[in-house]
Amino acid sequence: MTARWQVRAATAADAAALAEFAARAFAAAYGPANDPADTALHIARTYGERQQAAEIAAAHCLLAVDEGAIVGYALVCVGSSHPDIATPAPSEVRRFYVDERYHGRGVASALMDAAAGHSRASGAESLWLTVWEQSPRARAFYAKAGFRDVGSTSFVLGRSAQTDRLLVRRLA
Repeated sequence: MTARWQVRAATAADAAALAEFAARAFAAAYGPANDPADTALHIARTYGERQQAAEIAAAHCLLAVDEGAIVGYALVCVGSSHPDIATPAPSEVRRFYVDERYHGRGVASALMDAAAGHSRASGAESLWLTVWEQSPRARAFYAKAGFRDVGSTSFVLGRSAQTDRLLVRRLA
């Protein structure tokens, strides 16, 4: 069966749709296990149309799109480093979400391949990201995608401190 969806770079015109998708995807990933007020506060601070427009302009934003609707996205920041990662020429996958209805359909792998390809073409030698320690499905995907766990870092969700795992993948 051929996939109907495709991966493409986001443009400024995608900001409103990305803001809606990103807020919904974040709520699905974090909402069930967290205080609703913390989740709502984080979404309000992070996923508005203005914030998404700024991120699209400042970084490389990849969208997985099916019949015009966003079904996944990755935000890639080439040159972004983390003090606990000692790898040359890093690139960060700052955000990575796929609609639950598209899990297991190759969308996540295609997005990660595109993120790695863009990073490599931009001169990066490594890819890093953080993932919530309470997200076993995401952690399993990243391990399958070649990332290794190199430690932990904190993440503030609203007013609640969370622990994320710090993952790194070398780019060939």
